[in-house]
Amino acid sequence: MKVIDKTAVAQFLNEYLSQLTVQDIEVLIEIPPTEIDYTYAFPCFRLAKVEKKAPKIIAKELKKQIKLPDFLEDIEANGPYLNIKVKAKYILKQIFELNEDYGRLRLKLGVSDEKKKRIVIEYPSPNTNKPLHFGHVRNMLLGKSLSNLLKYMGHTIFQVNLYNNRGIHICQSMLAYKKWGNNEKPNKKGDHFVGDYYVKYGEKLKQDKELEKEAYELLRLWEAGDKATVALWKKMNKWVLDGFNKTYEKLGISFEKEYFESDLYLKGKEIILDGLSKGIFEKLENGAIIARLKEKYNLEDKILVRSDGTSIYITQDIYLAYRKKADFDYDRSIYVVGDPQIQHFKWLFAILDMLGFEEDNYHLSYGMVSLPSGKMKSREGIVVDADDIIEEVESLAFQEVEKRYPYISSIEKKKRAEIIGQAALKFYILKYNPIKGFVFKPTESISFEGETGPYIQYCYARIASIIKKSEFEISTNINCDLLKHEKEKFLIKELTYLPDIIDLSEKTYNIHLIAQYLLSLCQLFNSFYSSCQVISEDKELERARLLLIKCVQVVIKIGLNILGIETLEKM
Repeated sequence: MKVIDKTAVAQFLNEYLSQLTVQDIEVLIEIPPTEIDYTYAFPCFRLAKVEKKAPKIIAKELKKQIKLPDFLEDIEANGPYLNIKVKAKYILKQIFELNEDYGRLRLKLGVSDEKKKRIVIEYPSPNTNKPLHFGHVRNMLLGKSLSNLLKYMGHTIFQVNLYNNRGIHICQSMLAYKKWGNNEKPNKKGDHFVGDYYVKYGEKLKQDKELEKEAYELLRLWEAGDKATVALWKKMNKWVLDGFNKTYEKLGISFEKEYFESDLYLKGKEIILDGLSKGIFEKLENGAIIARLKEKYNLEDKILVRSDGTSIYITQDIYLAYRKKADFDYDRSIYVVGDPQIQHFKWLFAILDMLGFEEDNYHLSYGMVSLPSGKMKSREGIVVDADDIIEEVESLAFQEVEKRYPYISSIEKKKRAEIIGQAALKFYILKYNPIKGFVFKPTESISFEGETGPYIQYCYARIASIIKKSEFEISTNINCDLLKHEKEKFLIKELTYLPDIIDLSEKTYNIHLIAQYLLSLCQLFNSFYSSCQVISEDKELERARLLLIKCVQVVIKIGLNILGIETLEKM
């Protein structure tokens, strides 16, 4: 099978544009507006500088020179653009025959020259003194969907998690439990149970400022290895980790390896001291060790070890970079961490460079999520827990399913509600560009209409229902010339772009491009469905339209799988 995509079009045009490389042409190729019935558009502005002609003249001359290959239906000169139309039969054949591989067709057909990499993706890196909150949900969904995408594109992915399981914040919840917990065992999910004591510490601190000294004393005892303190720490950490694992399972998340700050924080200091002995870092008069970053990296200098000899948070990340390299021999290490930590990672990567650690590290940052009620604060207890928001959307989904399908069993209602609720949550979060913050609206997210996950699922289920009603077996042996309605043409044109969208998402880590593409595709499908009857007396047209909607269904499933969303044959 010949690969038909933007790269194939660029390779063909290169025969007539030897002054540009295939890569140059591919970058220049654009997607025309929906109302233009052509698949791609090549702008001739750049050629004008070389040819010393107006772009529209160049477009006309190219139109005259070009001999259409079999996979192209037409080429037209439209002002400064050369518009190119791919034959529908090639697109539909590719989708139907490649099925789930269509989004990675160049990889599947063995013509991709992209090197496949070993990639470590670190997320969500929570503290073990409270439940995962709603901000972690965005982190986890970004980390998981990026892992899905890169796996889909043939990379070897290692998902890892770092637990911040030591420090003063951990001791604060420990102190509250020690004082007011009465040695009780969790009567709820373990992370919620421990989180209640973190909130209690914050409440009690307002009444008694001496608690802060007691918390630091508990930290001192922990660092000194006091048996009773360490035993309490282990017990409460286990409760939290058991709770976290239930949330991970709910979201379909697992890790190849989990790291713990308690195992790392001292070892990073050894690397810093070695760097000091080699003259990489500098010791100040007060005994602190500093990295000078201004001249080479244009960053503020960074203290790495305090004057009292204690290390800071960044030292553990320095050691962890070495550790991950030893564990996975990665080609790239990606950190999924919110944008408040942008400066931290600039420092980290610069310091690693100073140490001669030249591996490829990348910080995937993202904006904060809030609710209509405002921002969240953990210690004050007004944070929205991840489990609570998952439960809320699933409850809303159950109400929607019950309203629409009162006749199905309670078991089936619950099953559908869980799948639809997860789709609502995941799609609503992943449809936004990671760099942007946004307000999450649970009721809006669950709607079967609008820019939602259930809307995409509903399109998939509607197609399944139509296919089930037809008596024909779907095949590519159809007359594509029958698909001449403008709504059919727009739909076929949109189907063409999935490999391009996935390729761009892979290169930029912008998962939202896939979500936005699915919205556009489903909107075009619904427009087609309202204008074009699939089951009809014209059996040849029915067979052609069945293939078309089956291809839409295949593409929807590819996109939803990457986003971590299940499909339903019935909503």
